[in-house]
Amino acid sequence: MLPLLLLVPVLYFMMIRPQQKKQRQWQEMLVNIKTGDRVTTAGGIRGTILSIKDDAIIIRVAPDNLKIEVAKNAIASVTTQESPSGS
Repeated sequence: MLPLLLLVPVLYFMMIRPQQKKQRQWQEMLVNIKTGDRVTTAGGIRGTILSIKDDAIIIRVAPDNLKIEVAKNAIASVTTQESPSGS
């Protein structure tokens, strides 16, 4: 019976807790997006954010500068545009 009782905390720390942390980071990323950021959607489309609505964003996709509206939840990653520092 003791091995089964020890299995529950191990499963929590090995599976559940890391997933919750990843979910929190993803939600924080969505809250902090802004126009000009480069994003990649869950479908693999890469573009630059033109405008942000409540539950959707409009991105510009190269090479023809197409404007596409995608759901915020479809954003997989964000690369923030940073100005290069002068040397």
